[in-house]
Amino acid sequence: MERVLTVSEMVGACSSALELSFERVVVEGEVASYKVNQGKYIFFDLKDSASSLPCFMMLFALRMPVVDGMRVRVIGTPKITAWGKFSFTVQQVMPVGEGSIKKSLEMLKKKLEGEGLFAPERKRPLPEKITRIGVVSSLQAAGYADFVKILDERWGGLKLVVAHSQVQGMGAAEQMIGSLRKLNERGDLDVIAVIRGGGSADDLAVFNDEMLAREIAVSKTPVITGIGHEVDESMADLVADVRASTPSNAAQILTPDKNAEKARAVESVERVGDLVHRKCDETQNSVVILTTKTKDVLTSKVDNAKIEVEKIYKILEQLNPERVLERGYSIVRGDLTEESVVGITTVSQVAEAVVQNVKDRKS
Repeated sequence: MERVLTVSEMVGACSSALELSFERVVVEGEVASYKVNQGKYIFFDLKDSASSLPCFMMLFALRMPVVDGMRVRVIGTPKITAWGKFSFTVQQVMPVGEGSIKKSLEMLKKKLEGEGLFAPERKRPLPEKITRIGVVSSLQAAGYADFVKILDERWGGLKLVVAHSQVQGMGAAEQMIGSLRKLNERGDLDVIAVIRGGGSADDLAVFNDEMLAREIAVSKTPVITGIGHEVDESMADLVADVRASTPSNAAQILTPDKNAEKARAVESVERVGDLVHRKCDETQNSVVILTTKTKDVLTSKVDNAKIEVEKIYKILEQLNPERVLERGYSIVRGDLTEESVVGITTVSQVAEAVVQNVKDRKS
């Protein structure tokens, strides 16, 4: 006897068979009949020229704005609903094609700008001295190789902590978000660089992921982005603390140029040397001037002293007893008492005499 299934069992079996056969499928098409129910459920059709695929997803899983007419790539699983209808349960949506990406970017940009995530006042300057850099990139990417090459050429000796991540395609945003969180948990990094080389609009679309942009905005460590080429702009760039035009430019911003630093050091040494030589010359000139002034002062004092000595010499000459004798006077030595013997000196003779008749001149 054949087994009889209930409706629910039949629907469940079909749904399980679909899920097992198509565990994770990526489908590309054009969005139609897009709507949001109860503020948390999204329903839309994914169409091409011949078929239409009904899709369902939770609003919180939507990472980029979507509108009718936009071409997208979705990742999800097919199933049969309890009402017996075929549906594709979507986990992630990513716009594809330059037009769709641009439209989604404009919508998300307006939303995040309204929340103040692009405001200059919320952005932090990079540290003046950078020694430890966290890197979110693919190790196989050319942009990463350019980044490391420029770092080594300009400065070298920096510590890089690399969180390898897929940087394009479905699932890349989740990997980069995980890498950002892992690097922030370290607490010893000066800056985090999110880098990826050039590519098509589809290749770079992952950097417009809303959750990735929000993760960059709340990073504890300052974030610099170097994504694509100079003309490329993403949500990651707009919320980052510093935006570089390319991975190479990010390396230039993060490091001083050792050749330029050497030249500045040499210039500084030469400038100090010139200053020292100028000060020495000034000091030498000052010493010469001071010595000359001192010599002049001393010469003047010596001349004045000579004049004073000559004056004193003349006075002494006038008081010299020999000059008195030359004028006809005599010098008498001894007591002027009667009968005493005194010595008499003239300019040319010496004699002795006996004193007689001593009288007081006042009497």
